[in-house]
Amino acid sequence: MTRSFLFAAAIDNGCPVLSDGQRVDQMDLSGHYARWEEDFALARGLGVTALRYGPAYHRVHVAPGEYDWDTSDEPMRRLHALGVDVIADLCHHGLPPWLSGLQDPAFPVLFAEYARAFARRYPWVRYFSPVHELFVTARRSTLEGRWNDGQATDAAFVQAVRNLCMAHELAVEAILEERSDATIVQGEAAEHFHAAGVGAKRAAERWNALRLLPLDLTLGHEPAPGMARLLSDHGVSAGDLAFFRSRRAADSRWLGLTYRPAHEHRVASSGRLTMSRRGLGFRRIAAEYHQRYRLPIVHFGTSRESRFAATWLRGQWEDVLALRRAGVPVLGFTWDALTDRSPAAAAPSGGPAEPHSIGLLDLDRRPRSVGDAYRDLIARWGRVLDGPDEMQAEATA
Repeated sequence: MTRSFLFAAAIDNGCPVLSDGQRVDQMDLSGHYARWEEDFALARGLGVTALRYGPAYHRVHVAPGEYDWDTSDEPMRRLHALGVDVIADLCHHGLPPWLSGLQDPAFPVLFAEYARAFARRYPWVRYFSPVHELFVTARRSTLEGRWNDGQATDAAFVQAVRNLCMAHELAVEAILEERSDATIVQGEAAEHFHAAGVGAKRAAERWNALRLLPLDLTLGHEPAPGMARLLSDHGVSAGDLAFFRSRRAADSRWLGLTYRPAHEHRVASSGRLTMSRRGLGFRRIAAEYHQRYRLPIVHFGTSRESRFAATWLRGQWEDVLALRRAGVPVLGFTWDALTDRSPAAAAPSGGPAEPHSIGLLDLDRRPRSVGDAYRDLIARWGRVLDGPDEMQAEATA
């Protein structure tokens, strides 16, 4: 079925390795491996038409050119039978242990082979998110030292960005060779860095240039001033830069933007980051990204702690409608995640634990109030956004 708007939930399949060597497998900690049938049925009962979902990359890609599909075949086929569109989340913050982290030069080519194998094995999947949140993965792994590579240098960051972006783009080519009508939903955090005073302006400008760098590379956009020099100083070749400047599959891409309050940062003159309490909000940040890249937008994930969640949902939905009225093509909305996170998974970044009661369902699979609110929102707006009276209904919302 072709839908003009996707109402989605996400089953978090993130699997970063922390600085202490421990892997955080979100689907394991949430109980999804044992309860996937129940999770899919409950998601369908909420009315969602799409699920941002995929097998844990480190479990399937077991060696170069070797894949173990045992944990993914039955769940993928069940989603197809249920009529739920899968937005295939292929690499979410973590790599298989046989790769030497984000610095491994073999990663891009081997990942593209995995993406091709996935698209061939599940030919009914139309939507693909090859590498989720390129900047977030690189920043936490190589500037903050919290994930995967555990480094904190510009050189490590540049090589991680180069490899992640190359992996993403080679995967795009491989997927489209298998399915020419595939849609690439490129997921990134809708972040913004605010200067804490005049003295922090340059530090904030640099952070904002860095956060846009992976999208600039993968989408063939000229990077912000100073970024080309940063890349060349740390080993990105002229050939690599020429590859990134060649735009691929421009008509097959959407931009998936995740947004939470923690995505707005306050930057001190020292470069230290804290959460900004006076942010721009999703509406303004998404409009900025759309103006820069001119791609359709999907609100690719949002959440708040349970006692704030229903109000937050309404506010984010109002932003979506306002963007659409302003002419920005927003084609989907996602609550992340379907279930709460366990306390053990609440802080995979190594920082203070986030509230973990953020799901549409709790860990016992009981609906939270935001789950009821999302079900009602989908019931009201699903027919409208797929029908002829959309603009009239949005104008009176």
